[in-house]
Amino acid sequence: MVLKILRHQWKIILTLVAVSMLSAFAYTWFKRPEYLSVATALPSSAYANDRSKLFNENIQLLYSDLGTADELDVITGSGQLDTVYLAVTDQFNLFDHYRVKKQHARERSAELLKENTRVIRSGNGELKVSVWDTDKDLAPQLANAIMAQLQKIHTEARNAGNEHMVQRLKQSLDSVMSADRIKPEASKAHEEKIAALQKLISEYELISEAKTPALVIIENARAAFRPDKPKCVQIWVAAFICSFLLSVLLAIYRERIKSV
Repeated sequence: MVLKILRHQWKIILTLVAVSMLSAFAYTWFKRPEYLSVATALPSSAYANDRSKLFNENIQLLYSDLGTADELDVITGSGQLDTVYLAVTDQFNLFDHYRVKKQHARERSAELLKENTRVIRSGNGELKVSVWDTDKDLAPQLANAIMAQLQKIHTEARNAGNEHMVQRLKQSLDSVMSADRIKPEASKAHEEKIAALQKLISEYELISEAKTPALVIIENARAAFRPDKPKCVQIWVAAFICSFLLSVLLAIYRERIKSV
């Protein structure tokens, strides 16, 4: 049956396959090559900004300096924020690179960058920022810049709690120092409380100033020596298989119509 169909309908099968293959060849020929650059990082421990870890010698050894892979879920989510791509667009004037001249060029350029970027957690528990670009030297700069933006956002987010604590402790200290010490026997306890608050403030200020990074960069993106896209062989094979199957189905349909 199949051989009969191929014998009767070989012209239409050959024509559809030829047209499809020529289209695939044309696409890969005229498509500008895109280069892939990847920046890699690991999460730092969420306890890196914890006061007890830094100032309690008995606890320091209980926690690793690196975080768990699950901590990357929040960061990969941030990889979808327009704020990240708008900042990188401004940094590299991407509206000129993408040749976007129409209205809202900044926003459109950020969208194009986002479309060409993947922020994922790898199977090995690493954060991967992958960027494709037609400029092989610009691609690694964009990947490293996006990683830097993610680093900035989450480092500041982790540090915000300690900065808030510093302000609260200072308010408590001001309140204690301005309080009237009516009973002389309470003077020593009053001074001890002030000393304890001053110690806590100095510790939290030290942590805030340190601004421990949320990410540990283990590999900066580098320029690729050959393009990653388009994947010519895969496109040609896919075009051949799909066009052949489609043409065979069309040939079967035509044979059934003839037999009716």
